[in-house]
Amino acid sequence: GIDLAAGMGDPIHAAANGVVVFAGPRGGYGLATLIDHGGSLATLYAHQSQILVSAGQHVVRGQVIGLVGATGYATGPHLHFEVRVNGTPVDPMPYL
Repeated sequence: GIDLAAGMGDPIHAAANGVVVFAGPRGGYGLATLIDHGGSLATLYAHQSQILVSAGQHVVRGQVIGLVGATGYATGPHLHFEVRVNGTPVDPMPYL
């Protein structure tokens, strides 16, 4: 994944339409949200200060799903963003 500089409380937007499969504390990721986009593709958003969606919820591209924070293993506010294929993190740059 990649770390994106952002201010505390900045909105986090869903990268694409999908279904939230996890939203809550996740170890070193702190407060995190995992969205399944279908076709074995998912995105993860970590270190949130607040999660604004819940598991099972359908989201649309651009929808605010949470707020930037520094929960989990983080030295300051930022968004840790991952793209996962079949559950395995891959380089997100080709998807951005």
